[in-house]
Amino acid sequence: MKVFTTILTFLAAAQAYAPPSYSGYKLVWASTFEGKKDALPPTSEWNIITGNNNFNNELQTYTKSVNNLRQTGGGTVEIIPHGDKTALHGWTSARLESNYKFTPAAGKITIAQSRLRLAGNPASQKKGLWPAFWILGNSQRHGTKWPASGEIDVFENINGQSTVYGGLHCDVAPGGVCNEPYGLVGQTSLPDNHFHSWRVEFNRKSSDFKSQSITWFKDGVQFHKVTGAQIGNSNVWKTVCGSDLFFILNIAVGGDFPGAPNSKTVGGSGSMMEIAYVAHYVSN
Repeated sequence: MKVFTTILTFLAAAQAYAPPSYSGYKLVWASTFEGKKDALPPTSEWNIITGNNNFNNELQTYTKSVNNLRQTGGGTVEIIPHGDKTALHGWTSARLESNYKFTPAAGKITIAQSRLRLAGNPASQKKGLWPAFWILGNSQRHGTKWPASGEIDVFENINGQSTVYGGLHCDVAPGGVCNEPYGLVGQTSLPDNHFHSWRVEFNRKSSDFKSQSITWFKDGVQFHKVTGAQIGNSNVWKTVCGSDLFFILNIAVGGDFPGAPNSKTVGGSGSMMEIAYVAHYVSN
């Protein structure tokens, strides 16, 4: 009976973390992190970044260590920052980039979505921590520089704040139509440490790029929107709403946005980001 109950509990948890079905949409791709406890995410789906790839004056060294990156055995994966005196700048963390790429489909609505949570250390212990679920233009892998490659930030949080930012980066820096380096940004609340769904919808149902849009949602409630008309340039709009894109999950430490960690900043499981899935849908 105990074994049977354990199996039922595991199946219920797995079902709770599975990508949902949406009427009128097809699930095209999903990564669900269903591997064994303490295993790395599958490299068939994710490129596990290592080294001091520190953009934005960040401090972390990315690793494949189980201390920084591990599946839970319960259908989720954890990204965990750690203070480490042996690391180049005193911190280690993890970054996943999807091997999978997608192009928002013409004449359709494309959804890119994750379900995730941040662990419960107080904000006073999270100064300098920068967890994110975001999307980059695949052209960056082929030499296009940021922000011309395009970037869609679905979920960004800094310093343990009760605020989540979603934004768009594009065109040129500084300035440009996306107001770089700040981007075109919206925000919403992060009320707790529970799982929430975060998604963007790329609406290309119109053939006129000015009538197309990218819209941000928390748990199905809209909190930000950018239209092609706002961008006003079809070539720039194509980089973010009509070209190959890929997913990123990471926790950066330090950098221009959150600032540096301080003596009270604490790594470990209390400062982790836990992700249930990443999914891509297209309307029928």
